[in-house]
Amino acid sequence: MKLSILGGGGFRVPLVFRALSSGRFAGLITDVALFDSDPRRLAAMERVLASMPVPDSGSTPTVSTCADARTALDGTDMVFAAIRAGSTAGRVLDERIAMKHGLLGQETTGVGGIAYALRSIPQMLALGRDIADVAPGAWLINFTNPAGMVTEALQPLLGERVIGICDSPISLVRRAALAAGVPLEEGSLSGVDYVGLNHLGWLRGLTHDGKDHLPALLADPARLATFEEGRIFGPDLPRMLGCLPNEYLFYYYFQREATLAMAGARQTRGEFIDVQQRYLYEELLTPGERTPWQLWDAARRSREEGYLAEARTDGEDRDETDLLGGGYERVALSAMESLLTGKPAELILNVRNGGLLAQLPADAVVELPSRIDGSGATPLPTTAPTLHQQGLMSAMKAVEQLVVRAAVTGDYAAAREAIAIHPLVDSFHSAGAVLAEYQTSHQELAYLR
Repeated sequence: MKLSILGGGGFRVPLVFRALSSGRFAGLITDVALFDSDPRRLAAMERVLASMPVPDSGSTPTVSTCADARTALDGTDMVFAAIRAGSTAGRVLDERIAMKHGLLGQETTGVGGIAYALRSIPQMLALGRDIADVAPGAWLINFTNPAGMVTEALQPLLGERVIGICDSPISLVRRAALAAGVPLEEGSLSGVDYVGLNHLGWLRGLTHDGKDHLPALLADPARLATFEEGRIFGPDLPRMLGCLPNEYLFYYYFQREATLAMAGARQTRGEFIDVQQRYLYEELLTPGERTPWQLWDAARRSREEGYLAEARTDGEDRDETDLLGGGYERVALSAMESLLTGKPAELILNVRNGGLLAQLPADAVVELPSRIDGSGATPLPTTAPTLHQQGLMSAMKAVEQLVVRAAVTGDYAAAREAIAIHPLVDSFHSAGAVLAEYQTSHQELAYLR
């Protein structure tokens, strides 16, 4: 079996390769083809993978690197896509321009997420056309952010053969279940009630042995304080809502605090990653005392510890419980295993609504517990969202569908409307000004007219 990774020079590639080389997923893939538009990043990742320690019992796939996407896709069975349009420098512009206009510029949330989507979707559509042409029978598992919007834009082209993933929902479920003392069976979401869109969802129930254990967890500040979401939101908000929000809802429930924290930070998250990766990739290509794998692993740890820093108090570090979760590679490889072997599993995925949530369009991509097997992924039945959840999901889905329209057709007015109606944008004038500056600063947005 062959796996093609689009964005093969990306930082997360070693996580996928490590999981394919030992343990549960070893032997599932024999060949890995890496494509990246940046040859130096591709060469650096090749060095990291070559120096990765592999257990004696491991089964390491053969790795090839390709400067042409169609070559990488030739004969493939599975495609992972994790491209970064505009590189990390583009993310820095997204953040700084938003902040200049008094708006949140987080990578996937607010106007920063819209700018990122407007760059990502056209590039992913071009790669989607290559997949449809060169490997029409392949499955595409999309990591490219914003994952929900990118997946929705690709579905008219690739249909059910594209599935979006994110590790944030299952990470929340695993941390909350551990705190609540609820066992989770691998590949099963029995008793898990989660509903939402990508980076906008809520854990509403954790039922085991006929009892929902979430209310007791929400009523226990000490247990909530043992994991990240409990500390981010504190005890009062989850208790009021009757559920645990996805970590990205911090930007909605604490918009003022997030905006002030990001504006007051010496360095944005994008700037940290941009600097780290520029130095790291140079180091990876330069012989030294530490192996490329050791350099990469140290950078991985540093990167994870700084994640969502604006939601934590000064000096507070993430602990091992915070780092516990699904991991992109674990979610992606679990989905791949089911698609290639037919072995069914239940995962939280970005899939077509199809009428399951009556409040949203049938063609909308939603993030729900889903059953996945050799025929694809289907969302599992769920209870209707509350009025609050429904309202926020509907508002954001309107934004997302306008962004997709703008990215597919080049409709500038649709892009401006998407920014103007976003719940995290408080001024129509600012919406127009920030979009104009994004277009001036990003050459990739010249297509908007």
